[in-house]
Amino acid sequence: MNDASSHTRTDQSKKSGAHSKTNTTQSLRDSAGKAIETTGESLRDIAGRAANGIEANPISALVGGIALGAVAGAFVPRTDQEAKLLAPVGQRLSDTARGAVDAAKDTAKSELGVLGLSRDSARSQMSRVLEGVIKAVSTAGLAALTAANDKASSAQTAPNKAGDQTSASPTAPKTTPTGD
Repeated sequence: MNDASSHTRTDQSKKSGAHSKTNTTQSLRDSAGKAIETTGESLRDIAGRAANGIEANPISALVGGIALGAVAGAFVPRTDQEAKLLAPVGQRLSDTARGAVDAAKDTAKSELGVLGLSRDSARSQMSRVLEGVIKAVSTAGLAALTAANDKASSAQTAPNKAGDQTSASPTAPKTTPTGD
């Protein structure tokens, strides 16, 4: 009987071990499913925020994409085949960009010329502005000096008037006390 009971216990032990493995496997599947679901929600949220950001600032998104492409392109080595194929394209792009810059300069110069703004006229206008500023500062300084001199001279004549009771002041009439 001992052999039969130990054999039964072994069978029960195997069954409980198998059941335990099934529970563990199911638990792992559930955890993986939840992780995938959470990751999917996070990715949808990030994609939504990115789309909103692009809609709000399309120029920033374009500049960021170009910068990212330039950085990625800088780290990828260039092959001889690429150099042969892309050299004419790069030269054409460079020539086009140079032409656009030259055209913009010429247009800006002609527009400023129409407005009467040239290097010489700008220099002349700055000279006139500087002369005006110098004249204003000089006039303000002279006015301040005159005001200070007037104040100093009136301060010097005031004690003489107070000390001299007999002389009449042309600006201040003498008053006599009345007995009211």
